[in-house]
Amino acid sequence: MEIRKVAVLGAGLMGHGIAQVAAQIAKYEVNMRDIKQEFIDNGMRMISDSLQRFLKKGEITEAEINEVLGRIHPTLDMKEAVADADIIVEAVPENAELKKGVLAEADKHAKPEAIIATNTSSISITELASATKRPEKFVGMHFFNPPQLMKLIEIIRGAKTSDETVNTIAEVTKKMGKEPVVVNKDVAGFVVNRILIPALNEAIALVDEGIATPEDIDKAIKLGLNWPMGPLTLLDYLGLDTTLAIAEVLVKDLDPKFHPSPLLRQMVRAGLLGRKSGKGFYDWKK
Repeated sequence: MEIRKVAVLGAGLMGHGIAQVAAQIAKYEVNMRDIKQEFIDNGMRMISDSLQRFLKKGEITEAEINEVLGRIHPTLDMKEAVADADIIVEAVPENAELKKGVLAEADKHAKPEAIIATNTSSISITELASATKRPEKFVGMHFFNPPQLMKLIEIIRGAKTSDETVNTIAEVTKKMGKEPVVVNKDVAGFVVNRILIPALNEAIALVDEGIATPEDIDKAIKLGLNWPMGPLTLLDYLGLDTTLAIAEVLVKDLDPKFHPSPLLRQMVRAGLLGRKSGKGFYDWKK
């Protein structure tokens, strides 16, 4: 199947970036759909801001920016968004019931041969596929934040995902300038979060136990393990609430060893979520 048009459902943090990569790098026509005009406008603004940053770095020309923006078609109408799409990427907030509702509606209006992918970071692919009538054409396609810069896409098989679907998404991944990693079992946390969440949780425990300052913990991991960013800075970027939600899925679906640190829960309760709330382990208001 030749891929020409991609629908992205959700214009938020991940959705706008996925739409941009599909239009800018893969040069697909992209329908970007959300439920409110303000969400669409905000998504288009973030895409423009990102393209301007590429322009400043000399990686794109003014003419290319206009071409990219010309390939992105924002809409509030689900039917219009998915009717002629070859691939549909769902990127709505990380809530199983919300995702299932959106996926069922997309499935109803999509052409029979279209592949539906979900950008979930923690919810079972098999469970989400059950909201559609095409489980063999349903797959996990997990982008990393920000999608414009991060090179990895985890491709996750559901219980019924066909080889053909996995291979098509792997090709699309490469066309988007990304590297695919295939996750052969639909298991919570996939590859990256299963390794990352315990590491972040231990960094929080070190702070909680007063073993070292957040600055020194980050410095130790950056210089000692060659991470581009320390774990506590990364937590502030990811959002402590998002991290807690993923940890809770891992505990429920995999093993009690993923139990989140009490300090993580306490900070989420206090609204100290990291960058998005202005304060987490660091003060972002400055």
